[in-house]
Amino acid sequence: MACFRTAQPVHYFAEGRPAKLSDWQVVYADGHTLALNEGVVPYDLNTPLFSDYAHKLRTVWMPRGTSAKYDADGSFDFPAGTIISKTFYYPLPKGAAHDADAVARTYDQSTEFSDTGRGERGLKLANVHLIETRILVRRAAGWEALPYVWNAAQTEAVLARTGDAKPLELVAEDGGKEAFTYVVPNENQCAGCHVADLKTKQIAPIGTKARHLNRDYPYAAGSENQLLHWTKLGYLTGAPDSRGAPGPTAAAGSASAPKNADWRDAAQPLDARARAYLDINCGHCHNAKGPANTTALDLTIFAAADRYLGVCKPPVAAGRGTGDHFFDIVPGRPQDSILPYRMRSDEPGVMMPEQGRTTTHSEGVVLIEQWISEMRGTCDTT
Repeated sequence: MACFRTAQPVHYFAEGRPAKLSDWQVVYADGHTLALNEGVVPYDLNTPLFSDYAHKLRTVWMPRGTSAKYDADGSFDFPAGTIISKTFYYPLPKGAAHDADAVARTYDQSTEFSDTGRGERGLKLANVHLIETRILVRRAAGWEALPYVWNAAQTEAVLARTGDAKPLELVAEDGGKEAFTYVVPNENQCAGCHVADLKTKQIAPIGTKARHLNRDYPYAAGSENQLLHWTKLGYLTGAPDSRGAPGPTAAAGSASAPKNADWRDAAQPLDARARAYLDINCGHCHNAKGPANTTALDLTIFAAADRYLGVCKPPVAAGRGTGDHFFDIVPGRPQDSILPYRMRSDEPGVMMPEQGRTTTHSEGVVLIEQWISEMRGTCDTT
């Protein structure tokens, strides 16, 4: 029989900034896997936010006897004591040394997970390169964000309040290579992306919304819808019983849970895939209450397909960020649109999003360009 390290229970810190990730006991390296502690539940999103092609292991934990309250549109209302973790990692290229800077540029996750024998799935440490784990903790006064960076031995992650930078090399499946610097955000930058209301400065999780979570997850015991699984565990109350269809979100109070599309699933409508991509990558800033509300650009799934979405909308400010283009989106003409121009750029002051990447998400740009190409209409240039 295999011997496993016995983990201490999850430790919720009501205040302070623990120096090591292991102080929280949410996820931990046991020598073979990055394991999840008891009660720590993994989850995934229909369409995830792009972060320099990094893969992510997301988890949630709540104190015994507490649960989150379902919300059809916004982030769920989590109880004090909730700990959300997100571990950023890359699979290793075939034949690459574990301590090298080379990481795989791939969407394939088939070699990353294994059953730890404790009723859970963990990351195979031999097959992945751990970069950072971000902790989002719900304290009495609200959410706080803390970044932890993994050491070279992949045994521990330490608090990096001022952020960090990791020189890496993306290796594509065809052998192509791209050097880049993975930037770990500092505490303020980490919190800044999570600002849900610019006036109150309150932050909130981005991915824990019904439309992102309404999908199946391959748990160790079998695949199951995440909203249903959370409800069975007692982690969620108030969720509807039925499931929605891919596409723009259902209205609040609908009998079914909203569901965003998977941006990579070509079988789903192009409009639904593009809107889901913009929603998760841009909508947390570009909305009526977000940090980019002065742009009058709404890139959430709720925006109507008009000027608020950027269609024939002039930019608020001219400059390098426009690329000498006149409108955010010109129907049928992605080459004349500001939106894909800024997505394609990796130049500070031009690129969008401003944080969270140093590389260009080529596949994401292609998706948005295809979406704009199929739009009908013209913009009045007078």
